[in-house]
Amino acid sequence: MNIFVGDIEKLTEMNDNFREVIFTGKHSQLVVMRLRGGEEIGLEVHEDVDQFFRIEEGEAEFKLGNLERHHVSPGGAVLVPAGTYHNVINRSDTEDLKLYTIYSPPNHPEGTVHATKAEADAAEAEEHS
Repeated sequence: MNIFVGDIEKLTEMNDNFREVIFTGKHSQLVVMRLRGGEEIGLEVHEDVDQFFRIEEGEAEFKLGNLERHHVSPGGAVLVPAGTYHNVINRSDTEDLKLYTIYSPPNHPEGTVHATKAEADAAEAEEHS
């Protein structure tokens, strides 16, 4: 049985990768992320995946759908229902944004690690080609 037990806040704060899958279960997946100053995830939608975000360090701007924008500080969380366009933007030009996300069901291959956003974008482009 695949089980995660750990200090997710500490793991998130220590993470230096753009994306790192920590746990993949049958119905959910835990991923830690770091967005560098001025970086964003990029506009995306998951048709069949709900996504939970929690900010641990930094200030985030969430864009949801066509009109909604939310400023989220450390300790804040956002739940994005399947089928909702969304983007997460690091509001700082210099400080990292550290967060974790839970996908339900899983969204990335188990063990995925992308050191940079460019690496993540290249891997996703390859998956869709």
